[in-house]
Amino acid sequence: MKKYEIVKMTQNDIDDVFAIEELVHPNHHWSKDSFYNELANNLASYYCVKNEEAVIKGYIGFWQIIDEAHITTLAVHPECRRNQLGQVLLIKTIEECYKNMIKYITLEVRESNLPAILLYEKFLFESIGMRKNYYQDNGENAIIMFTQNIWYDKFKNNFMKIKEGINKIIVSYGE
Repeated sequence: MKKYEIVKMTQNDIDDVFAIEELVHPNHHWSKDSFYNELANNLASYYCVKNEEAVIKGYIGFWQIIDEAHITTLAVHPECRRNQLGQVLLIKTIEECYKNMIKYITLEVRESNLPAILLYEKFLFESIGMRKNYYQDNGENAIIMFTQNIWYDKFKNNFMKIKEGINKIIVSYGE
């Protein structure tokens, strides 16, 4: 079984992150400058998942605003999908939310992105609305998803169950 490490994204990672960004979002993606700006943003936290050869296979970013986290991006290299890396990245994010006393997590997802929606629902995100014509490349709607308070037993118990099932593929959750 492959082993992975979660590390804080640095400026040295941006070329590899951008390569994945272009693969995942070929028609409309973030620029390298967007990632540089995010790393300089005091509200933002970004992490990469690397394989045993230290090659980046995915990334996630979120903003912390008071007691809420907003996931700004999550992507996994297309050749690594269905290897639970999206779950690994969400686990790291949720752990950081617990460390920072966050209560709620929110995000937007394309309404056509069923695999992502199912992933978020597994982590008890719920659809709370729609942003019409949200995506600039094709005018697709975004589903707004939100968690209940992550400190509630229902969320915590679900999170721990997922985490216990996934930890076997992780080398470490480094900083």
